[in-house]
Amino acid sequence: MNRVFVGFDPNETVAFHVLNHSIQARASAPVAVIPIMLSQLHGVFKRERNPLQSTEFSFSRFLVPYMSGYEGWSVFMDCDMLVLDDICKLFELKDDRYAVQVIKHDHRPQEDVKFLGAAQTKYEKKNWSSVILFNNAKCKALTPDYVNTATGLELHQFKWLESDDQIGELPGGWNHLVGYDPLLPVEQIQNLHYTEGGPYFDDYIDTDYADVWFKEKDAMLKASQRKAS
Repeated sequence: MNRVFVGFDPNETVAFHVLNHSIQARASAPVAVIPIMLSQLHGVFKRERNPLQSTEFSFSRFLVPYMSGYEGWSVFMDCDMLVLDDICKLFELKDDRYAVQVIKHDHRPQEDVKFLGAAQTKYEKKNWSSVILFNNAKCKALTPDYVNTATGLELHQFKWLESDDQIGELPGGWNHLVGYDPLLPVEQIQNLHYTEGGPYFDDYIDTDYADVWFKEKDAMLKASQRKAS
């Protein structure tokens, strides 16, 4: 069974559930969607929150290989996303030559603040870690001890790998950065990433592709009513 780990933050609970629905509704085979919740990682994830963190899963995402028993393949995704294609197609791109596969953005945000007043940090390989296809057996450096003590840049810039040659590339449509990447028809996008702020926040209710997210939310909430005989 394909495993998709999704970063969970209490400030974006609705985002997780809509993303989960978007994955399950389009998947052609069983997929386990697993929230990475700090409330379920007592004794494993011990880092204190860094002031630069915009979400609770900024660092806990790197526990995915550990939580997968360092076996098989797993996907990590931020919760502020919406999958528009069959997630199984993403797993079909796995390549044993690599330890991880990501979308290699050249993301250089101009703003200093993003959703909920969080600081917009700028660094090399920014947003590479927001969608990761993990070859878990080749990620044994990501022990809980390492994830708890490594710097943010060491984790997000994949310095735990021997070289960047171990980082494979995925098609950009699997991590389309809303507000940064060019506007495209949704038919050409596999996964929308509301990286500045999702439409579930008042300040971003009119962001690009907000209508797509609200349509998905409505589909998730749909309940057919039985008519009285």
